[in-house]
Amino acid sequence: MKALRWHGLKDLRLDNIEEPTAQPGKVKIKVEWCGICGSDLHEYTAGPIFIPEALPHPITGEKAPIVMGHEFSGKVVEVGEGVKVNVGDRVVVEPIYSCGKCDACKSGYYNLCSTMGFLGLAGGGGGFSEYVAAEEYMVHKIPDTVSYEQGALVEPSAVALHAVRQSKLKVGDKAVVFGAGPIGLLVIEALKASGASEIYAVELSAERKQKATELGAIVIDPKQYDVVEEIHKRTNGGADVAYEVTGVPPVLTQALNSTKVGGELMIVSIFEKEAPIKPNNIVMMERSVKGIIGYRNVFPAVISLMAQGYFSAEKLVTKRIKLDEAVEEGFEALLKEKNQVKILVKAE
Repeated sequence: MKALRWHGLKDLRLDNIEEPTAQPGKVKIKVEWCGICGSDLHEYTAGPIFIPEALPHPITGEKAPIVMGHEFSGKVVEVGEGVKVNVGDRVVVEPIYSCGKCDACKSGYYNLCSTMGFLGLAGGGGGFSEYVAAEEYMVHKIPDTVSYEQGALVEPSAVALHAVRQSKLKVGDKAVVFGAGPIGLLVIEALKASGASEIYAVELSAERKQKATELGAIVIDPKQYDVVEEIHKRTNGGADVAYEVTGVPPVLTQALNSTKVGGELMIVSIFEKEAPIKPNNIVMMERSVKGIIGYRNVFPAVISLMAQGYFSAEKLVTKRIKLDEAVEEGFEALLKEKNQVKILVKAE
């Protein structure tokens, strides 16, 4: 079968590899759609970050070349021994590998496992392929009212909902999202679902500003305003919670300083470079800072919200391409075309 594999920095290849089978405890899925994630892009431009290159991953036992893709939906076509999922089920995959033995896992924080990895980054196959054989515990059914395109957004939407759930945000609070890329836009949706009274979005791209506006955010252009000053003025003292979703070091400081006395900064992005921050900006305002990675125990809630109309693929997907177009029309397009938000890839 065809599969897009990471071989090294800026080296993605469409390879012909053996089609997986449903071993005991596993589910074979015919992939319908797979989204290109920001972390996939990081691996392409600056990796390896999560991808094991020199040594095999401790859970999967695999190392590069790795089949990429962890935001995907599909239909079950084969089940292994002991599996309760049925052939024909429409599903999405929660792609986190965890050891189940470390302190984080024992405490229920499986996304913080000391050897945590992602299917599609640490091995085990990936959604940029025709078929994936995933562990049954990773599989979540989606209702007929949730399309396969919508299903490909469950994983990134889970990141957004987890970020909001882990924050101090309460119904009626004011929030600001720095960066209206795919995750930032999904955070806006999660904030709407969580009852935020005012949602501000800080973004440069005209197309992404338009998307944020369509989702109900009040957009602030950092080229036109002193962002921190403007947010404090519009919110009468600062946002209750700021979400940093750019991974750009100077923006981290802006996001922190945009919050009110006792406010909170949520760091949702992965940083490729060091990001300086002044501790006194935290101490003297009694602000709090918290980071999140991935998600836990949130896929069912995301799927339920999707059935109610949240996290709409129609509003967020800007391009649909075939697997053999993934590098030039997908990864490279995301680097060159700032109007792109979410690109979905279909194996044919």
